[in-house]
Amino acid sequence: MSRIRVAIIGQGRSGLNIHTNSLSGMKEQYEIVAIADAVPERLERAKRDYGCDVVADYNDLLGRTDIDLIVNAAPSQLHVPVTRLFLENGFNVVCEKPVARTVAELDMLEEAAKRSGKLLVAFHQKRYTPGFVKVKELIDSGIIGRVVHVSIVDSNFSRRWDWQTLQANNGGNLLNNGPHSVDQALQIFGTDLMPNVTCFMDRANTSGDAEDYVKVILHGKGRPVIDIEVSSCNSYPNCTYHIQGTNGGIKGTTTHLDWKYFKPEEAQEHELDTKPIANEQGEPAYCREQLKWYEESWDYEGDPSNKKLMNTMTETFYNMLYQTIIHKAPLEVTLDQVRQRVAVIEECHRQNQID
Repeated sequence: MSRIRVAIIGQGRSGLNIHTNSLSGMKEQYEIVAIADAVPERLERAKRDYGCDVVADYNDLLGRTDIDLIVNAAPSQLHVPVTRLFLENGFNVVCEKPVARTVAELDMLEEAAKRSGKLLVAFHQKRYTPGFVKVKELIDSGIIGRVVHVSIVDSNFSRRWDWQTLQANNGGNLLNNGPHSVDQALQIFGTDLMPNVTCFMDRANTSGDAEDYVKVILHGKGRPVIDIEVSSCNSYPNCTYHIQGTNGGIKGTTTHLDWKYFKPEEAQEHELDTKPIANEQGEPAYCREQLKWYEESWDYEGDPSNKKLMNTMTETFYNMLYQTIIHKAPLEVTLDQVRQRVAVIEECHRQNQID
């Protein structure tokens, strides 16, 4: 089996804990041949733990012929220029989020990929979150009927003071964690139509100048209303997904879901009655009926710890990418989908100027 030779730029939280840790365990499909980082201690660790080449300057990777794929896990403000550099020099690139801040930036990167004939892939591993995969399966089955409302919450309580709290570094909750929630939301809303966007932001507990509270509402004719929350002010983060449908609903987290529904064929058909409703005693009454409800649940069978769950999602993403690069399978995270997501986030920033 062919192996994809990878160079990883950056050994911070994402570069090390997500990409390097996962790819180093996928030895049948991937080989880490080089790691770039400006911190000497990180390079020493990489050389010791992975036995690969290490460079302090990612420019030293240019011109090498033993690299099939660049993973851009550099700081967020470097995602666009570094991705462009390697695309223009003939490398396939996986870029961490945010892959671009604006649609114009993404279009520029796509043009660079087209000119070089290489792949540009946004790292949306949370598309493969077990709970979300199950939510999509249930929605697509039609068991809860037409979806009316969706709530996706990625919130906790934290007071951050690091570099990702600065607008100059493409920081803030919407660009740090928001791309994943927006990506999931658009998979439900539909990627064939740009939604109407309403967004509210606040800078609450962060030490930087970027937002740490975000509320995004997506809506469109014939589509569900989708409520996305990415907040650092939530001290009761207990429900990730809550979906309302015409025949029932779904609620739960990334590892546990409950759903409740009735079967329309078992329910009485109603005709509109414009006359006042009365009970058997002739007294005024509400519309009342006894529906037969079915309740089911699902639990993730793997290790639910955050580290293991992240590895599972990341490995699923890279398995998908392997099939695309080696066996020419269709790419599941397409640039058209990413463009829609970037457009939503760009509109959110247009509506909110955080001082």
